[in-house]
Amino acid sequence: MKSIKKRYKLSFLISLSIITILLIGFLFLEKKIYIESAASILFVLAVIQVFGLQYFFKNQLKNDVVKSNLKLRVSELKRNLDTAETVADQKSIYLANMSYEIRTPLNTVLGMLNMIKQTHLESDQTAQVEIAEYSSLHILQLVNMIADNAVAERGNIKLSMEAVDLKADLIRLFQVFEFQAFEKSLGFKYKFLAENDSKFLVLADSAKIQQVLTNLINNAIKFTNSGTITVTVDQTEGIDDSLFFTFYIKDTGVGMSQEEVKYLFNNKNDLSQSNLLRDYRGGGIGLAASHHLVELMGGELKIESKENEGSTFYFSLQLTKTLNIENDTIEKTPEIINRLNVLIAEDNRTNQKVIKALLERQGADCTFVKNGLEAVELYKILDFDLIFMDIYMPDMDGYEATRLIKATDKYSKNLTPIIAVSASAFEEDILKAKQAGIDDFLAKPIEVAKLKEVLVRYSKS
Repeated sequence: MKSIKKRYKLSFLISLSIITILLIGFLFLEKKIYIESAASILFVLAVIQVFGLQYFFKNQLKNDVVKSNLKLRVSELKRNLDTAETVADQKSIYLANMSYEIRTPLNTVLGMLNMIKQTHLESDQTAQVEIAEYSSLHILQLVNMIADNAVAERGNIKLSMEAVDLKADLIRLFQVFEFQAFEKSLGFKYKFLAENDSKFLVLADSAKIQQVLTNLINNAIKFTNSGTITVTVDQTEGIDDSLFFTFYIKDTGVGMSQEEVKYLFNNKNDLSQSNLLRDYRGGGIGLAASHHLVELMGGELKIESKENEGSTFYFSLQLTKTLNIENDTIEKTPEIINRLNVLIAEDNRTNQKVIKALLERQGADCTFVKNGLEAVELYKILDFDLIFMDIYMPDMDGYEATRLIKATDKYSKNLTPIIAVSASAFEEDILKAKQAGIDDFLAKPIEVAKLKEVLVRYSKS
């Protein structure tokens, strides 16, 4: 832009010089000025032009040098990028080869341990073999995790959907973590919540689900120095042949500040600059890969955390039942006295589907909004029997939305019950909910029995 302005100035200077020369020639011919005066003016004009041209060509040369340097720099950066991509590919190949070399003897060790378990062992020998087996499984798990995460972060990964007994697969996975937590003197609990005891095979990529859980549970153990790691798998019946699985990994570890949480979710592909992850060597491994995998499977990885209290990572997946049904489903009749019209403020689409499936099975009609601001505006327009309010939402959180709803004239007449729903069920959250005027609190994962209690308690007779 500056170069163009300089060219305009030079062009103007040359035009002005030509006009001046013509004017002097005209005045000289008309004998208005003497030859000495004309010569002096032309000499001054020539000097000005020389200096102007010198200045212009000097800047032109400078611009050419800058452009040349920029082209060289761009070319250098392209070469560096090609080199980096080559190195990354070589590292991936090396990582794959290394993981194979480690897995091969580990599988042999596990096979031999399994053979030893089949022999007649004394109780202390059995315990020793189990310790060796769990330790070997943990190493194998870590090797697989590192290799799988590298593949996931490159993005060249596809789902392998098969009919699986997901609960059985996950129980085997969690048993390995029981021993890992025990080694660090931590408690480890896992539980499965379901609306009924019917057992279905589901169409899913069990390996990818286990990979995400492995990443998250490993980090939970890494960042927890005392207390308990709790893993909850909440299974909810959907419409037709769908099942909703929501996975919660809750720890009592160091937790994170809101700034740290925002950084994690705004920099999913580069977590290396996180202060928290730098403080814990090896911590945070696989978070970027977990984000990619959960999104690939149609969900969204979320977190709720409090400093010095702990964190809860959670995500939901919609899976399909296969035709291989081991037990017939048992339809449950709603227990609500009247059909409820429920407003639900929830920003996560998968969570919306889960809550909708839970409520519709209890005979409720659901209307969804994605933040607190929309909840307030819709409440002013439509009539609702009950409001389910997520705590942490964009634009306006559940606390502020509750205060604004309760400040309306409509609320003073209807006294619509407001139920908080959140995976962050720390004492501070429950207390803050009460202070905001929220009537009740449901912790995620929502247990069907507790949901029914709330619906019956607040339904109008």
